[in-house]
Amino acid sequence: MRLHNSYTNQIEEFKPIEENKVKMYVCGPTVYDNAHLGHARCYITWDVLYRYLKFKGYDVTYCRNVTDVDDKILKKAAQEGKTPEEVSQFWYKKFSESMKALNNLKPDIEPFATKTLGEMIAINKDLINKGYAYEVNGDVYFRVKKFPKYGYLSKQPIDKLESGARIEVGEQKEDPLDFALWKKDEKFGYNSPWGKGRPGWHIECSAMSRKHLGKTIDIHAGGADLIFPHHENEIAQSECANGCKFVNYWLHNGFVTINKEKMSKSLGNFLTIDDLLKRYDANTIRFFILTNHYRMPVEFSDEALQAAANGVRRMLNAKKTPLDETLDLSGLEEYKQFVEAMDDDLNTSKALAVLFDLANKANKDVSYAYTLLHKLAETMGFTFEKAQLSDEDLRDKLNAINSEMGTNFSSMEEIIEKRKLAREEKNWEVADKIRIALDNVGIVLKDSKEGTVWELK
Repeated sequence: MRLHNSYTNQIEEFKPIEENKVKMYVCGPTVYDNAHLGHARCYITWDVLYRYLKFKGYDVTYCRNVTDVDDKILKKAAQEGKTPEEVSQFWYKKFSESMKALNNLKPDIEPFATKTLGEMIAINKDLINKGYAYEVNGDVYFRVKKFPKYGYLSKQPIDKLESGARIEVGEQKEDPLDFALWKKDEKFGYNSPWGKGRPGWHIECSAMSRKHLGKTIDIHAGGADLIFPHHENEIAQSECANGCKFVNYWLHNGFVTINKEKMSKSLGNFLTIDDLLKRYDANTIRFFILTNHYRMPVEFSDEALQAAANGVRRMLNAKKTPLDETLDLSGLEEYKQFVEAMDDDLNTSKALAVLFDLANKANKDVSYAYTLLHKLAETMGFTFEKAQLSDEDLRDKLNAINSEMGTNFSSMEEIIEKRKLAREEKNWEVADKIRIALDNVGIVLKDSKEGTVWELK
């Protein structure tokens, strides 16, 4: 298996520290608002990596943190008249619901920053004792120039970083490049050797990673926007405190763009996952994201999502046969093609092409095709709960219904409304005609208190 290591900017053969075991850390959310499509791209990408590593037989420990202490959380709490804990707990619950709705597996470990303060303080004390950090009036800063490899991950020379560095009002740094490990905060802070304060953002991930996975880990992943300064600072403080390499493979996913601009809350051009799920199902969103290579930017558009929806239908509408649990999948050519694609730096678009091939073969009654399709699609996080129709297939079925009934329906909604009126008027002849016409094209209507929905038999 080969992965692109952002640290070396090369595709490298993946070799875990311990044979057959993988320690994987992903930067999680700061819980103060709704998760958006950018978060979906990040966490679906690393969910697929997690699933695929397990598929290959690795014993994976996946740790994804929750940042529940942050300036943004404090600002939200002040705006809403709530405590920071109330804000973070509310939005963490919402985030978890969004991840579940996207069919993302829950990480093995999901630590909260506020539960790891002892580890953060211990790392800060180590850095001060070794001369890599210093305290000024309750603030603790990291001496960037004491770490010669600073800027290597982001490929930024120190002189370029210096030219853009500034000391903000209230900061008492020795050097503009130095970054905060601990911030004085008398109102919302926690007790520490330097008085009441809060951890800097970067130290949180170093502490949680070390506590739950160890000093050196196999994979650290996240969005490309975290490369600098977050991941750059993580490397500096972790390697100086621990005296060893922090991460063997750094992986980063590309941005989601709208009209060629990165989607973000600060630009106000973001789509929440909840809003998106009202228009498209989880399979469609996942397909849209995985059609593109994870390192490339993804341009959002309704046209692209509609194309993804059609692609999902091709998979889900494959002719179903009973799953053969005894089938030796590894000897099948399509299995080998799938593994080859995913081993090539998670080439999910090539892997999807294998799934389409299997769907076609399932429709031609190739005996093993549906079992293999089901297994490989699940490895990419797709669910086979119900089949869907392509726009073209739906038009064909509507034409068949109109031909049989002598009607001119243009949508299933019209048919459902016509049936509803017929039943209200006790016109059972028309209602039965509609039911029979739908049955003939493989569609069934289901009534509930919320209304009537249609689905394939």
